[in-house]
Amino acid sequence: MPLNSVNTNVGAMVALQSLNKTSDELSATQKRISTGYRVSDAKDDGAAFAVAERVRGEMAGTTSANEQLGGVKGLIDVTNAALENVSTTLQTLKTIVVKLADATITDDQKTQYQTQVKELTNNIKAFIDDASYNGKNILDGSTSGTNTVVRNGQGVTYSFSSYAALDNIYNQVSSANTWSASSAAAALSASGVVTDAITNTLTQLNNFGSYSNYIDSQINYNKAKIDAQESGIGALVDADLAKESAKLQSLQIRQQLGTQALSIANQAPQTLLSLFR
Repeated sequence: MPLNSVNTNVGAMVALQSLNKTSDELSATQKRISTGYRVSDAKDDGAAFAVAERVRGEMAGTTSANEQLGGVKGLIDVTNAALENVSTTLQTLKTIVVKLADATITDDQKTQYQTQVKELTNNIKAFIDDASYNGKNILDGSTSGTNTVVRNGQGVTYSFSSYAALDNIYNQVSSANTWSASSAAAALSASGVVTDAITNTLTQLNNFGSYSNYIDSQINYNKAKIDAQESGIGALVDADLAKESAKLQSLQIRQQLGTQALSIANQAPQTLLSLFR
């Protein structure tokens, strides 16, 4: 049975509770629309927010690792470029040494060939000396042993070796301009220094090519992993804006109706005054 009282307005109380609930839902919807997130802080969904923050940390770590790998990629690519030029120069050097091995050439020809050989060996040294990236050179012997770089967000490292190209390539042929015909012939033999220098260069081209391929693969994998993690976070915390837009309109209408209902309920005690007229 309805209670006709000016002290207790049940209708107004119900209308006010409904209006407050609608206002809370409207605030939450507006927050999702303005931020784009269903879960923008721990108050929205503590568990989901914690998972999202952990994954964001992993993504940040992987992104940082990719930046480091990018630097190493530059170093290895520069090293490969130097070795490729050394290899080409050694092939040219070999053709001139073949001519020096001919004991029938004239002294004038020999002098000309020795001049060419000296320029070629100088080029080889220059290629090795200039193979630096960001102040680091892994061919000139200044960096020895194993180099390591962080390859993922967990701090796992990848290792690759430096190579003393000055000792094992340039020094093999540095005195080629002084070789006699017999020395030149010996240098061209299967165990000769020219053959060794070429073999060493090709071996290192293979090694550094493998290093470069690994770095490229790791960078691409890290990018794919970051994309997958970002997609997972999106499914977890992103708001469905189309749904929220429709809900916003519904809540705005409910808010207007709730305001009107509260206004009507607040007017109910006024009708009791007519009983006393």
